[in-house]
Amino acid sequence: MSGLLSIGRTVFTADEAEQALGIGHGAFLDAAERLQRRKALLSPRQGFYVVVPPQYASWGAPPPTWYIDALMRREGQAYYVGLLKAAELHGAIHQAVMEFQVVAAKRLPRIRAGRSMIVFYFRKNMEAVTAGIEDRKTDTGTMKVSSAALTALDLLRYPHASGGLDNVATVIFDLGRRIDRNQLAALSAAVERPVVQRLGYLLDHLGQDELTETMQESLRARGSLPWTELDRQEARDPDFAPGPCQRDLRWRVIVRRVPRADA
Repeated sequence: MSGLLSIGRTVFTADEAEQALGIGHGAFLDAAERLQRRKALLSPRQGFYVVVPPQYASWGAPPPTWYIDALMRREGQAYYVGLLKAAELHGAIHQAVMEFQVVAAKRLPRIRAGRSMIVFYFRKNMEAVTAGIEDRKTDTGTMKVSSAALTALDLLRYPHASGGLDNVATVIFDLGRRIDRNQLAALSAAVERPVVQRLGYLLDHLGQDELTETMQESLRARGSLPWTELDRQEARDPDFAPGPCQRDLRWRVIVRRVPRADA
């Protein structure tokens, strides 16, 4: 293991190890199991291994940033680190996010990796949002991360992963100044219209309407807008659904409760 770390190598496959060591599959599995018991090795997926440096032994694994790109290449899937984790990387969240959130082109089970939980969210049309995916340097190479614009849209697309609408508003308030207006407009032509409508309303509500003019032009070019709920969960909640609501005419968004950003 120390030999791999000395050359900057932190991941390997079972096939690579067997070939390099000149041993059979059974012998390798026995050795790998011993190393895992000593917390020197992690196997987040069958046949894929991550070296655990001594400084991370008490954690049970190095940070997912060290190996997420190699893992997803092993899976053969397009991906990006997104949602609250991406917002943290963009400096819009000032405390550690509990889940390491990844958006992938395939439905994948979550991974417990030492203290970290890697959680995957599915996006079928990954090609449509390529413009919003950036390469970010890590301690061991690079990884794919959603831009500030794509992160903001995704927070509304995956509300169950975003900590509720008040938390989304708080994050977007800080994220707004990092959003590229032209990229946001381009992505607004590719993302589901209700998601764009909700983000547009929220940006206006947060006083960041300088981002929304080109965004709305892009949205209107797609045709007439149906009404959409700002918070679909509240629309199903009997405590909210029967009561009065606001209707934002600009974005055609039904607002049952105005979100509060913890600014």
